[in-house]
Parts: sequence; C-alpha cells; structure tokens
Amino acid sequence: MLEHGGRLRRAAVEYGIPLAEWLDLSTGINPNGWPVPTLPPLVWQRLPEDDDGLSEAACAYYGARHALAVAGSQAAIQALPLLRAPCRVGVVAPGYAEHAHAWAKAGHEVVDIPAGAGLHPQGARRIRKAAEAATTPLPAIAALDRGQARSYDVLVLIHPNNPTGQTYAPATLLAWHERLAARGGWLVIDEAFMDATPEFSLAAHAHLPGLIVLRSLGKFFGLAGARVGFVLAEAALLERLHDLLGPWALNGPARHIATLTLRDTAWQDAARPKLIAAAARLADVLAHHGLPPSGGSALFQRVETPRANEIHAALARRGILTRLFEHPASLRFGLPGTASEWARLDAALAKISP
Repeated sequence: MLEHGGRLRRAAVEYGIPLAEWLDLSTGINPNGWPVPTLPPLVWQRLPEDDDGLSEAACAYYGARHALAVAGSQAAIQALPLLRAPCRVGVVAPGYAEHAHAWAKAGHEVVDIPAGAGLHPQGARRIRKAAEAATTPLPAIAALDRGQARSYDVLVLIHPNNPTGQTYAPATLLAWHERLAARGGWLVIDEAFMDATPEFSLAAHAHLPGLIVLRSLGKFFGLAGARVGFVLAEAALLERLHDLLGPWALNGPARHIATLTLRDTAWQDAARPKLIAAAARLADVLAHHGLPPSGGSALFQRVETPRANEIHAALARRGILTRLFEHPASLRFGLPGTASEWARLDAALAKISP
C-alpha cells in the first residue's frame, strides 16, 4: 500500500498526543465542508439505484454530457488501466502516486515525466488565474506539440497537480488530447482539486473519445469519508467501466448525499471565494515565516525545503500534522478551518522558523 496523508491515528500514537488535540493539515480537504443533513431511513434500507438523479446532478454540476459515479476517484484510478492492453503510459511526477502504481500493476510501461515548477500564488487573484497563466509545457510532454504523439499511448495528468500545484492551459491540454486520440490514445486528467476554479476544467469536453476526466467530492466539498467520485468520458467507455466495476459501486447513503451536494449551488458559490482567499492567506503565513510556497491550489500550499523532515517533526511535536514528501524534500500544508487553528499554526511556525 502506498503512503497517503491523513494518518492521524498513527501520528497520535507516535507523538503521544491525544487524537482530539491535533490540527490535521495533511490532507488538502476543505476544513469547512458541506454540512451533511440527517439522512432519511430509506436510503439505508434499499439497494442503490442508478436512476436516482445522481448522474444528472453530476452532469449539471460539471457541465459534462456523461458521468459515472464510482467509490471515490481511486476506484477509477485502479480500474481504468484494466480497460487497455499493455501500452506506454506517461505520468507526471511528483504527483498522486496511485496513478503510476495502478498502471504499472496492470502491466503497462510507466514513464515518469518530471513536473515543472508549480506556480507561486501571490494572493487570491493569482490563484484564480493560475491555469490562465499556466507554466510552459514540460520538456518530456512537449514532444506531443512537435507531432511526436507516438511517445505515449496514455498521458496522465493531475490538474492542478498534487502536490506541486502545477497547472496547464486548457487549450494546451486539448491539443495534447487531439494528438493522442488521433491514434487511439487517452488523456486522463485527475481534477480532484479543480472545483474552486471550474472555468479551467475540461469536464465539458469529456465526451470526446480519448479524454477522461476524474472528479471527486472529497476535497472541495470536504466529504472524503463518503468515497464519492465521478468519471466523465464518452458513453461507450463509461459502459465498459460500469461493467468492470459491477452493480452498486457506490452505496445508497453516499449517492443521496452526493446528489444533494451537487445541487447546492448556493453553498458552492459561497465556498469558492472563501477557499481562494484562505489559500492566499496560507501562502502569506508560510512566506512570513521563511517558508515561501513553491506552488499550491485553493486547498493546499507546498513548500519545497531541505528542512522538510525537521519542520514536519517539529510541527508534529506540537500536534500539527503536515504531509511530508521525500523526493524532493517538501511539505504540503492544508487549510486551517477556524481562527484558533490559524493562530495555532502561526504560533507554531514562529517557534520553529530559522
């Protein structure tokens, strides 16, 4: 099993600090998520039904033509490699490691594509315009722009990237997709952190053959425990994926919550600017303490520093959990959720600043 953030119970044991006393900034999940109401008893008593309105709600929210609900985007990450014969797959690294792991496990040749530097957010406006001011195409991927689409059969990107925050111009992504699709290839885009800036999503184009967009309710909506994700793609591919996953891939209570969540436009419209402002604030706090972010999104900031392990441990001793990465040495900070949590992080950083 690969290492992930959110291992709070393990940290509580390791550092001898009770679970309730931790500030968990390791996951990049909205700390002020969608308020889940009391569920009607019926959703616990009946088998899930595909015609309950969830697919329609997802299509309306994402602006897509077709959507398949799955048990978190992780389910799709593991299943998609099984729908292709062994081929050459380019995966941007560093990134969410489950992508490369799943393709390699299914017998594909996986090639790591070094990620470029993430964008350094300079306030809310810069974060919101990150995709518009996207980084230069990566050298290893730029071959697609030179007409050498045979470099890969499948290209997997995370947009914005986790953990670097790297973004790409939508027009560039569509151009890469066109070159891949022309020879039966796929462009797979994991948009788990896209919800705060939906105007930069490729969801509206996901009906095109060879373009697969993954979305999740875990990050923006703060519903990671519900394990709800969606695959947006052409209808024929979704049918194959549905057959592979089998019936009842998503439980009834999760389907009910997801439908309500996706239809709550008032909450969504209020949450986006709050998250963007919080991300800018977090970037400023980190920079103030000598830890300027090298990239980030509306839900996290990443600091690349040779002191990553030292800082991670120092914060953990104070009951603050961050996500530690070793290659390259870096830390990912999620958003504090309350005024007291912001003050606690600021005070802790002040004590360990160089």
